[in-house]
Amino acid sequence: MAKAANRSTVSIFLVVGLSDAEEPQVLLFLIFLVIYLITVIGNIIILSVISSDQRLHTPMYFLLANLSIIDIIFSSITVPKLLFILITALKAMSFSDCIAQLFFFQFFVVVECYLLSVMAYDRYVAICFPLSYTLIMSREVRFRMVIACWACGLVNSVIQAISISNLDFCGPNKVDHFFCDVTPLFKLSCSDTRLGEAIFLLMVVFAGVGPLTFILVTYGRIIAAVTRISTSKGRIKTFSTCASHFTVVALYYGSGIFSYIWPSSTYAMDKDVKVVAVLYTIMTPMLNPIIYSLRNREVKRALKKILGIKVLE
Repeated sequence: MAKAANRSTVSIFLVVGLSDAEEPQVLLFLIFLVIYLITVIGNIIILSVISSDQRLHTPMYFLLANLSIIDIIFSSITVPKLLFILITALKAMSFSDCIAQLFFFQFFVVVECYLLSVMAYDRYVAICFPLSYTLIMSREVRFRMVIACWACGLVNSVIQAISISNLDFCGPNKVDHFFCDVTPLFKLSCSDTRLGEAIFLLMVVFAGVGPLTFILVTYGRIIAAVTRISTSKGRIKTFSTCASHFTVVALYYGSGIFSYIWPSSTYAMDKDVKVVAVLYTIMTPMLNPIIYSLRNREVKRALKKILGIKVLE
């Protein structure tokens, strides 16, 4: 009974947003609304281009289509609530809504980590085993890989949501972030969070550091294979097929590492950390379709075809 009496008394969280401003921030609202619209429209265009052009029905573009789907959902988890806070200055969020946002955010942030590692493996197979590429990256294999990515995301989100739900929140209730995430909620709990933080660190290792290590090792082998190509033109052409993916990985992990691989004892949601969080939660999903369309000849050709622009074969 004593434990029941000490359970969470906080039913409403106040999500600070990007600042402590108590009045609507119209300019920021318009900026992030434009970013969100570009994200959704850009990724829908990528999906449309891939589905409409038979030449893009390959493992690489199948994975890119999945990345676009994830980016649309990923940005939709945090941006609409941020837009609501910016335009209304109403920052209240129920406990259940906060846990739901945390669940879906943790789900898709991990799915993207693993999907980027699968995309790196796809490039490795294409460059190092070109004659066996279609066999190794068969339809069945790539479907299993994508399902495994989603399964890993689900496992992570369930563990994180249960971990946070089992904590007590006695006040204060101000979430110093623009969305509900694990670390800011740890700071608000009046429970012993050491077990939860240990679980969180373990999940960061498996869901973040693990895929990143795999990507780095894979690119090390790709670079080694590319350096064995006799001509400089051949080396540039081969490595250019990885350029878009490598840029996306650098953006996503570069900002994500700063936000997550950080000692909880020294964690503080200052402006710099929020800016970094904006980079990987809002900016990267917007930039992904731009990066892939600008640096990918096949995507540009298919896009021109859809727009009715004559393409020189």
